[in-house]
Amino acid sequence: MSALDIDFVRAQFPAFSEPSLQGQAFFENAGGSYTCKPVIDRLTRFYTQRKVQPYAPYDASRLAGEEMDEARVRMAALLGVDTDELSFGPSTTQNTYVLAQAFRKWMKPGEAIVVTNQDHEANSGPWRRLAEDGIEVREWKIDPDTGSLNPEDLENLLDEKTRLVCFPHCSNVVGEINPVTEITAIAHAAGAFVCVDGVSYAPHGFPNVGDLGPDIYLFSAYKTYGPHQGCMVIRRALGELLPNQAHYFNADVLYKRFTPAGPDHAQIAASAGMADYVDQLCEHHGGPDGGASQRGAFVHDLMRAHEVALLQPVLDAVKDRNALRLIGPSDATRRAPTVALALNREAGPVASELAEMGVMAGGGDFYAVRALQAMGVKPDQGVLRLSFTHYTSQQEIDQLLDALDRVL
Repeated sequence: MSALDIDFVRAQFPAFSEPSLQGQAFFENAGGSYTCKPVIDRLTRFYTQRKVQPYAPYDASRLAGEEMDEARVRMAALLGVDTDELSFGPSTTQNTYVLAQAFRKWMKPGEAIVVTNQDHEANSGPWRRLAEDGIEVREWKIDPDTGSLNPEDLENLLDEKTRLVCFPHCSNVVGEINPVTEITAIAHAAGAFVCVDGVSYAPHGFPNVGDLGPDIYLFSAYKTYGPHQGCMVIRRALGELLPNQAHYFNADVLYKRFTPAGPDHAQIAASAGMADYVDQLCEHHGGPDGGASQRGAFVHDLMRAHEVALLQPVLDAVKDRNALRLIGPSDATRRAPTVALALNREAGPVASELAEMGVMAGGGDFYAVRALQAMGVKPDQGVLRLSFTHYTSQQEIDQLLDALDRVL
């Protein structure tokens, strides 16, 4: 595989040529990525040429519907699932909440679900609230020193009453990449379905959900260079089993069953731009001419190789420092480039100091309160989070490391 052409990549993101952003290195990508040009172009075209109710026979409406359908077809293919197994909703948090209501109706008192304390609250809180209806909530706990989830610990939480296991592909503060296929196999062997929060993983290469095996996979398009939508894969066997949460007349349409709110037509249509971008990267780097999932896998590996090469020096620079604690692994191959540092002071003001040096980063709890508490970090003190993705350059890494030396 050829190395990632970082100049080509950055040319696809208008933010890097925006005068007001010049000289600033963006290291809060876990909170939301820059948007690629194909998405912006599609969104602009929709708002200027197609901003009508879709699926009517007149041209503007017909084309609007076709663009929405294109987004679902191409993104589902990229993710390795059937077209109607992909739903778009207002956010991952909202999508998870709706799913939890479906499970609330489907499960019986005394049955159990498993959640973790490694998750962002979006994939924890809605499921924990099922306890109000007599559902047993079992917590798969992280190691308080490493932040890791041990699959062997999960096996002790599973029995014939377990209906669902929820966990993140990787945590937005721990960063460690969890073995989704292994964990899914353990849960399936016990007769449980699996829900994976992929919000913190998908920005680093779209996964082949079909190959990974979970029954539900969720991520946020605004963190994968796209519009503000939540993308939700629900495999057919589970989607047809759970009770419909949408209008009764949409009950027989799988991708509508769990999105009761009216869809954002323009943003769904613009989501096809994420597939455009993957195709651009694949073609430019001499990737395969095969199906969408093959192109996606090629681009996934291209992104990851670039990120790992940039990430390891960052981890090496902070892992042995006094007065801070690196959360998660110090081996770049085992984690996403989302680096949380627990300091001996409040993280927010440190992020402000970095901002004065042209480094855009964040400080806080990042909705991972349970994970931080489990690792002995005070949520009100928070962590300094330095997160990047494949469009980050070596020059920006150097700028970050220089700024860290000065503030730490």
